[in-house]
Amino acid sequence: MSQPQPTTPPRLKEPKFGFNDYAERLNGRAAMIGFVLTLIIEYFTGQGLLTWLGLQ
Repeated sequence: MSQPQPTTPPRLKEPKFGFNDYAERLNGRAAMIGFVLTLIIEYFTGQGLLTWLGLQ
């Protein structure tokens, strides 16, 4: 005998912490913005990021 299948899939709550789609999307976007800003800073100052931060 087969089990009856539900007509609609259950709605699972999205976790608030940890690895979930929203957190990964947000982290990816923040990383892309930071990378582009780093390239812009290097282009306009003519120095690398470490020099700009005073670490080199």
